[in-house]
Amino acid sequence: MIAVRGRTALGSLRSRLLLGTLAWILLSIILAGLGLNRLFQDHVYRQFEQRLQTHLDQIMADVNLDAADSVTLQSRLSDPLFEQPYSGMYWQIARQEAGSDQWVVALRSTSLWDEALDVNAPDTPSGMLSLTGPEKQRLVVLRQELDEVNEKGQSLQIMVGGNRELLAEPLARFERILFLSLGGLAVGLILAAVLQVVLALYPLQLLRRRLLDVREGREPQVSGSFPSEIQPLVDDFNAVLSANAGMVDRARAQAGNLAHAVKTPLTIMGNAAQTQDPHLAALVSEQVALAQRQVDHHLSRARAMAVRAIGVRTDVSACLQSLCRVMGRLHSDKQIHLDISEQSLVFKGEEQDLQEMAGNLLDNACKWATNHVWCQVWQQDNVLHLVVEDDGPGLDPEQLERVFGRGQRADERHPGFGLGLDIVRELARSYQGQVQASASKKGGLRLDLMLAS
Repeated sequence: MIAVRGRTALGSLRSRLLLGTLAWILLSIILAGLGLNRLFQDHVYRQFEQRLQTHLDQIMADVNLDAADSVTLQSRLSDPLFEQPYSGMYWQIARQEAGSDQWVVALRSTSLWDEALDVNAPDTPSGMLSLTGPEKQRLVVLRQELDEVNEKGQSLQIMVGGNRELLAEPLARFERILFLSLGGLAVGLILAAVLQVVLALYPLQLLRRRLLDVREGREPQVSGSFPSEIQPLVDDFNAVLSANAGMVDRARAQAGNLAHAVKTPLTIMGNAAQTQDPHLAALVSEQVALAQRQVDHHLSRARAMAVRAIGVRTDVSACLQSLCRVMGRLHSDKQIHLDISEQSLVFKGEEQDLQEMAGNLLDNACKWATNHVWCQVWQQDNVLHLVVEDDGPGLDPEQLERVFGRGQRADERHPGFGLGLDIVRELARSYQGQVQASASKKGGLRLDLMLAS
């Protein structure tokens, strides 16, 4: 039971779309948050370094070393944090005597109080020093040395540093704002994604309800307006429903007709059996033949009225070549000439229907032909043309239409019930086609079969 539920959840189109969309939204938000946070950190650090560099330049411009080896600044620095003890912002100036490698702190900011920065810290490739300052503060320090600043050849070392914790507050504030902003954006995108999936799949839910109405018998067809991606499917399904409904109606009608047609011969035979009619055997044979004829007729009509399957295609060339070989064996005294204009002709219907129509036309022509039967096939303006001609006696003009009637036979000397051409007409109509009879220039009968293709 658990496995079935799991498969159902994974098989849901809504679940797949939501999971995929939500995963992408969350991944994008996380990557965007990490990227923005990283960019802001880099910006804050560069800004802090630029701030230290500005103070360093100001000190270099204002520092003065007089003849008494006294280091002074001509003006005070603009940042008040330099005046507050252990504020996190510090500067320091050290002096080195000519010929000596020792630095002596000569002047420092009030914020250092009684502390001093490490003047002997090793240089780094980036020029930024990481030092431990007052109260174990982690400092970022810029250092600049000025050589031979006076006639004695003395040098000065200027250091400006700041506590890394000064960057923590703006970074934390930005992270809070970023979290709230991206969180709100994520919620909005998730709600939009859920709404979009629900609205996008709503037509499928509507289609499901309409199909349920059809299955329960409340509606004959799927009703309603659907998006352009679904509407063709609905139209095709409604066409299938209409075709099936028509097929059922025709099947019921054919069954009723068959029952009515067989009822009369059975009644006659039953009455004759009760009266002990001396001609009972002949009567039974006659009525059985009549009943057989009616059964064949109605079964053939039921076959003719069957709805063709959608999407079925039949190769006309192969079908007719096979039929001509069969007719050649059945009527070995007749020559059948087959002319197909194109080898790629296709009949949009079932192969047995084409065989039945063409077979009846060829069989009829072979029965009446003197020596030759001609069959031509071509396609023009989306219509498949099949013409069968013979060199037989032909028909009178008044017989050309009656030959398609049920049970009509041009000559009683030929066997059959006169149903073949009637079946051809019914089948042709089921394929939106028609069949016509006319006099042939070959001397006999010409039958033209036209089918939609």
